[in-house]
Parts: sequence; structure tokens; C-alpha cells
Amino acid sequence: MTLCTIVSVEARERGATASAGEKETLWQQRIGAPIVGDHIRMPGTMPSEEDRQDVSHIDTSPLYGAVHILPPITVEVAGRSQEKLWDHLVRSHHYLGCQKLLGQRLKYLAFIGDRPVAALSFSAPALKLRVRDAYIGWSPLQRKIYLTRIAGNSRFLVLPWVFVKNLASQVLARTLARLSRDWEERFGRRLWLVETFVDPARFKGTSYRAANWEYIGQTFGSGKQGKGYVYHGVVKEVYVYVLEARFRKLIGCEQKPYLFHRPSRSTNVEAQRMVIRPEHWNPAVMPCMKLSEEDVRTMADELVEFHAQFHHCFGRIEHQRLGSAYLFGLLSNSPVKSAEPIALDLLDARAVRSLQKFMKTYRWDHERMEATHQELLAREIASPEGMLSVDSSESRKKGRESVGVARQYCGEMGKVENCQSGVFLGYASEKGYGLLRCRLYMPEVWFTEEYTERRRDTLVPDDLTFQTKPEIARELINEVVQSKRLPAKWVGCDAVFGSDWAFLESLPEGLNYFAGIHSNVRVFLKKPKVGLPVYQGRGRHPETPRVLKGRSSTVAEVARSKQCSWSRVVLAEGAKGPIVADVACMRVYPSRDGLPYGGPLWLFIRRTAAGEIKYAFSDAPADTPFEELCKASTMRWPIEQCFQDGKSQVGMNQYEHRSWPAWHRHMIYIFLALHFLFRLRLRFKKNSYADVAASPLALGGCAALEVTGDR
Repeated sequence: MTLCTIVSVEARERGATASAGEKETLWQQRIGAPIVGDHIRMPGTMPSEEDRQDVSHIDTSPLYGAVHILPPITVEVAGRSQEKLWDHLVRSHHYLGCQKLLGQRLKYLAFIGDRPVAALSFSAPALKLRVRDAYIGWSPLQRKIYLTRIAGNSRFLVLPWVFVKNLASQVLARTLARLSRDWEERFGRRLWLVETFVDPARFKGTSYRAANWEYIGQTFGSGKQGKGYVYHGVVKEVYVYVLEARFRKLIGCEQKPYLFHRPSRSTNVEAQRMVIRPEHWNPAVMPCMKLSEEDVRTMADELVEFHAQFHHCFGRIEHQRLGSAYLFGLLSNSPVKSAEPIALDLLDARAVRSLQKFMKTYRWDHERMEATHQELLAREIASPEGMLSVDSSESRKKGRESVGVARQYCGEMGKVENCQSGVFLGYASEKGYGLLRCRLYMPEVWFTEEYTERRRDTLVPDDLTFQTKPEIARELINEVVQSKRLPAKWVGCDAVFGSDWAFLESLPEGLNYFAGIHSNVRVFLKKPKVGLPVYQGRGRHPETPRVLKGRSSTVAEVARSKQCSWSRVVLAEGAKGPIVADVACMRVYPSRDGLPYGGPLWLFIRRTAAGEIKYAFSDAPADTPFEELCKASTMRWPIEQCFQDGKSQVGMNQYEHRSWPAWHRHMIYIFLALHFLFRLRLRFKKNSYADVAASPLALGGCAALEVTGDR
């Protein structure tokens, strides 16, 4: 089968001088009339039943044009002979696929000539739908009686190779013109109303509007499951088309007003509850949990109460409203979580500038908010066995004007990129985890004279001086330790900080470190003999001590040696089951400049199931149990989980702020969003709708359960 359906300028020009026979052939090519054997089937002729059932010869060449110049559109009920074709097209090309349609249903195919161009179906409507029920105005009893007078447009597909202007609205109009009659013939009753749902993330609803459908509001974002409704967060627009103008008179009801959301500029608590609308909740922030509609409403109220605990940090009442909107914007299902889209979505266009200033220049005490956050978090997760963890996190940025932006290593990309980098301090215990403090890392170039104007424009504090990441981390740790809000036994860090001896040696007294190191770090397995070499009788007398007996090795060489004894251990319980690794632990003497440096330390080596090997030093006492070191190794993981949750769920790297204050205020609100999610996971852990444990990593408990091997 050969088809040519693209109407090109060249074809039109050829048509102007062609013979009558050639013109006829060009027109047939233009509309996509298939060439079968030695003849061409003319437009308007009906294909055989055999052709209609045959899905192996569907013409997928592009079809261009406009409705008014192509042959008439015909719409047919897809009976048994055509249902195979309908199922094939919808299954192959509709994003929802060809699932079983609920209740009574009709399937339609639309044709131009004998080419199928669209497929659509009508089936059972939604059992309950707030906006539709208010639009109709019926009572629950009336809905039960007359719901069969409504059908839902459950599928509408224009085939992807069809590019015909106004086709979709024409197909809808022609289908609706016959739908009520077809429904009555098939099921014995006429339809009064048709409804449909449009996903605004995918479509704009233009075709429905053009076909005179009426937009009446949005869904709540939940779906029926079993005997209840489970929140999925996919909010859709609702359109209806009236087939019987007297439907309310026939039912005996009157339309009820439906309150669309109108952002309020009021600042009281009730207005904040209006800002935090349940239908905007993002279900992805509560992974693996099924939440009922009542759960989502409760969460919205709890979020208002949670944010109210920070109201004493604001200079004006108006700031409370802006802060509530920003926090919920981070937790919402908005695809972009920066100030402007949050304001437009949850407040109004006039609030865009206010929310930007709220993050940049408005006078409110974000340091006090951070301290309050720590106090509240400490009530839930503080433990004498806790760990303070430091790590850096980067966000890729375009341009050069944002504060702290420079070409530097970007962990997000795994290479040197234009990005911002922050140093973060987290806390973990067997009770839970969260982020406590952070500071933006300012590359040294930002303190040169060339950057003076940029520092001023981005409101960098005048007294700020260059500090390395380990120096920033040391200050953050010291400030939290001095506050005495969160007791700790450990400090955890990766190799960026673990390779800096000055950082490790400056940690507060009473804290033991568990610090990642690079694979090329050298150690002595036994304490070497150090002294001055014997004078050989020539040259200067030796003055520099050297290793006289003993040899250092890299930790990677140690892991490959026979001296390394592995034990298979269940380190923790993850969301997908036990986290098993091979672990080796031994006392070593670190090497620095070829000589042993300090006293003996623990060398902890972990080999994952994928074969990746991680190395760490710990200055824990020599009698520290193996199980405790294994547990300490897992307590470094939660800060990485915070980064993952922050970036994937609450917009940690989606900000568009350029100034120093706004960057830190955004991160404080990220801390609050993660804090609130932690509370929710604790609350819904025992909820009847919850499937799994609240945390993706269960600390303690199962840590260091030995499977095989000897230490």
C-alpha cells in the first residue's frame, strides 16, 4: 500500500498545469486515498468490513490540511467489526492506553475519506464530583437516580500523524450531535449531560472550548479505591456539555454556587488555610503511602499550625501569609517551585513582587526561625548517640550574577560546572533525621576587587571573608554544639572534609568523627619505627626523621590484601529490604608526608553488593564495638537522603533568588518543609493507608547484624 498525503507547495503548483487525470490523482494523494492494487479508492466510498478490521495496514503517513478543504468528516460507532481497530489505535497512541471502560460505553471512530483520524469513547461518569454536582445542583438521592443520564468522555485521541486544523472540535461536535440518539438506541435512555477531564499538565482544553464545552472547575486530585478515595494529586480540569437544556427541570433541582478559589489578601489564620488548598498537595512528598481525602485536609490544617510556631520570627502579620504560601508552595504539586510561580498559584499577581521581597529584603528574623526549627526538631529526634553530619550540595546555575556562582565541582553533575555550592549540617539518630544549618560557599574569586559590585548587588555581608568548606563546616558544628539543643556523639563527613586534618582535629571535645577518605590515603598496618638514619660518613648528618622499619600502603591496597578480613553485615533496613555489605574494620596508623601521623585510628572499609568500596577513618576508642562502628557508618547517609528529598520533592534547587539573604531564607524553608514531612511520616506510619515504614532508611535496630564471616 502506497500513500502520499502531504500537501506541498510543489504539489499545488503542479496541480495548476496538470491534466484533468493528473489533477484527480493529486487530489486523491492530498486526502490520503489509499492505492489498492491497480485502482484508487475514491473519497467517501466505504471500505470493506475486512479492511476496517485489518490493523496491519493503517496509513501513518502525515495528513495535512484544513477541515474546510478536505472531504467531510464522518463519525461512526465502532461496532464489533471496528472495535479491534479502535482498541489498537487507543492502546498504541493514547497516554492512558486501552484500559477497560467502566459501565455502559460507546466507542466512536472518525474518518476523513476512509482514513481513521480520531477515536473517542463515552462511558460511566464519575460517581461523585464536587464541581459537577454543584453545577447540576442535585441532591445525593437525585444523583443516585439520575446519574445514568450522564456519560463521561473517557477517551479522545487524534492520531499523531494527523495535522488538520480544527479537526478535534469538529469531531467532538459531530459526535455529540448523534451521541444521545446512539445511547438511547443501545441502552434505552437518552443522555442529558456529558463530562470530561483534561489534564492541564498535558493539554489546554482548547478543543473542548471550541466545541462549546463549559469549564466548571477542577477535581480534588483523588480517585476511588476500594470503598474509599485515595489522594493521587493529579488535579484535572472539568468540562461539561449539555445535551438536554431542561435537565435541571427534569431532575427537580437548581444549580448551586461553587466557590472557586479567589486568593485573599487577609492575614488571619483562616485566610492562610485558604492559601493552603488540599487539591494542590503533592502526593510525591509522601512516597509509598495512600492518603485519603480526609488525610489531605488534615495535613493542610496541620501545616498552618506548624508554620504558626514561627510567627514570632516575622516583623509584620503580612509576612505570615507570605511565609505560609512559600512553605506550601514547596510542598505543593507545582512543577516549578520558585517565588513567582508560587505567588501566582497560591496568592495573586500582585503578590509576586511582595514574595520576592519577602525572601530578599523584608525584615524578619530568619536566624531565629532556624533556631526555633532546631528546638522543635530536637524534641523529636535528639539523642546522646546522635551524629552531626556535614556535606556540601550544589545547584547548577546559568549566568554569573547569582551570589556565589562560579565554575567549580558540581556534585549534581559529577563534573566542573557553573553552580552554587552550600555547606550543610544535618543531624541523625535512631529517632529520625533532618537538616539544621547551612551557609553558601563563596569561591575566593568573589572576594576580588572585580566582584565588588556583584557583592553589593547580591547583599553579601560586608564583613564576610573567604573560608574553605571545612572551615565553614567547623563553624556550623561549633555553633550547634554550643547551643546544646541537639546532643551528639559523632561527627560524620565525606572525603572532602575527612581529608582535612585541620578540620578533624578542631572538632569539639567529646565528639568522635567518622570521616570518609580517598582510596589513595596511605596507612601503616603496624606502628613503624621512626628515627634518624645512621650517618654514612659522607655529607650532612641526617636531621629529618624517617621510617626506619615498616611500610605504608594505600587503603585500596589494604582492601585487596590478605590482612583484610571481611564480614557480611546487614547494615540497615531500607525501603526495599535489608542493606547488606561486606565490611572490614582494623586499627591503622595514618601516614602523612611519609611518616605516621598521630595515634592509631579505625579504618572502616565497606564493599557494596555492586562492588563499590568506601573507606573511612574514625577516632573512636580502641574498644568501640564493631556493631557501633557499623551503625555510625549508616548515620552519615541521612544527610544525602535530605538532599535527595529536597531536590526531588520540595524544590531545593529550583529557586531563582540571586541574593545572599534570599538563598539562605530559601534553604531555611527547605529545612521546614523536610521537618514537616518528617512529622507527617511519623503520623501516618501507623495510618491504615500506609504501606511501608515512614523512613527510606531505618537507623539502628538491624544495624550490624552479621550474616557470615569473622571480624
